[in-house]
Amino acid sequence: MDIRFLGGAREVGRSAILVNDSLLLDFGMLTANPPQFPVETPDPEAVVVSHGHLDHVGTVPALLSGDSRPPIHWTPPTYELTLTLARDTLNLHGGSFHCPFTETDVERVTQVSETHGYREPFDAAGHEVTFFNAGHIPGSAHVLIDDGETRLLYTGDFHTDDQRLVSGTTARPDADIVLCESTYSDVEHEDRSSVEERFAESVETTLWEGGTVVVPAFAIGRTQEMLLVCAAHDIPCYVDGMGKQVTEMLRQYPEFVRDADALSRAISRARFVTGRNGQRKRITDQKAAIITTSGMLSGGPAMTYIPEIRANPTNKITMTGYQVEGTPGRELLETGSAEIDGRMMPISAQVEQYDFSAHADRDGILEFLESYRDSELLINHGDRCVAFAEELRADGFDASAPEIGETVTVSG
Repeated sequence: MDIRFLGGAREVGRSAILVNDSLLLDFGMLTANPPQFPVETPDPEAVVVSHGHLDHVGTVPALLSGDSRPPIHWTPPTYELTLTLARDTLNLHGGSFHCPFTETDVERVTQVSETHGYREPFDAAGHEVTFFNAGHIPGSAHVLIDDGETRLLYTGDFHTDDQRLVSGTTARPDADIVLCESTYSDVEHEDRSSVEERFAESVETTLWEGGTVVVPAFAIGRTQEMLLVCAAHDIPCYVDGMGKQVTEMLRQYPEFVRDADALSRAISRARFVTGRNGQRKRITDQKAAIITTSGMLSGGPAMTYIPEIRANPTNKITMTGYQVEGTPGRELLETGSAEIDGRMMPISAQVEQYDFSAHADRDGILEFLESYRDSELLINHGDRCVAFAEELRADGFDASAPEIGETVTVSG
């Protein structure tokens, strides 16, 4: 089996792996400025997508810009999320950078899509492929690929612990090679229930003191997780941004969330913002949590809310996800100011950060890999892939960290 790395090797973003020159796993983008795409656009016989985050699906429509129409295999939520992200990319970035695909390409995605549930084997480019629940976001999958001689397990992004939205992965299918993500290979997450308690207590204190809390959250996964957290702790909340659309879509796929009834109850308790007639400005006077995109303050309705609440030290901004270097969210955490709509704004409101990560931490990754002591490990999707592979070798694993552009040949 030949495994060629076109992106996502020794980096987080633009994941793209070509298997046996015929089967493409993921085709993402790295949201830098300007964005970065996989180092080449292959012409695969079929495409398999692990989950619906931009760094894994962001460039998928570009595969259909030529004459080829390879089938694209994914779970139903991943298909829906890819279309949502593609249309958003066209809207947001059409002017600021050369988008590698067009509306026509996005329309073609709908024509070649083939959806599958977990543990339902299917054929793609002459390989037998099976999805397993990866516990990251709804629809996220470990991808098991069997070419008749070698079995490759591509972990995609995964979490071993339960979140309110999705259950942690329990799947450990037999594999000769494991291509494993390592985003948090040097981090230990605080216990999720402790993080949640601290968050709820902090928000409740602010609301009791008469303040407002802005909760910047990624639209996919994190918005719904925070919605469930607020419902569980009886915190009044509004939901704004792309997360509204994603939340409504996920209601159609109850089998891909941990507790569909809990999600329905949380949705019915929350208030969804339309943004009409100055509604956002009025909401900033309410004693409530406002869950809104963007998670790193680089756009979205957060740009309206933060200028409104920034001057009052009773108010709070609670960051719920990792803040990439160079984003306004990271700037705010480090300096107490942020560039909002081109203006540097000092923020007097309190700023806090909580780790609601949807990735396995070091212990989770090691626990997962313990099932694969006899397999060859390829480490990718991380900022310290080489170091982590060395640590695994020291522990007796056969592990390496391929580079972008490299082809690894392995046999079962």
